[in-house]
Amino acid sequence: MTGRELTRDEQPLPTGRSQEEIERLTQGIVAALKTVQDPEIPADIFELGLIYNIDITPEDIVYIDMTLTAPGCPVAGQIIEQVQSAVSLVPGVMAVIVKLVFEPPWDQSRMSDEARITLDMW
Repeated sequence: MTGRELTRDEQPLPTGRSQEEIERLTQGIVAALKTVQDPEIPADIFELGLIYNIDITPEDIVYIDMTLTAPGCPVAGQIIEQVQSAVSLVPGVMAVIVKLVFEPPWDQSRMSDEARITLDMW
């Protein structure tokens, strides 16, 4: 995986799956999240650090906790719909539930090196 790596606490661990299957599904979900661009910042939401948590149930339901760069984002609903749409196309995903959270608040320290390079923020 390139860019921001999921921490061990963020790794989905559904029962009945091999580690290889979990990694393949997780990589597909991350790849899908990277197709969703922030409408105001020219970077994807994963590299911006807007994805706080990904959980996968044994029933292949994906729960995503995400935030926004600003709580009053006027296109929040559109971003959530884009996340649901993109992740639902990943083979093996049965449903996607996105929860918008604001704790902890997002700040630039959550951005990956890839996003920092893209935005020239070194």
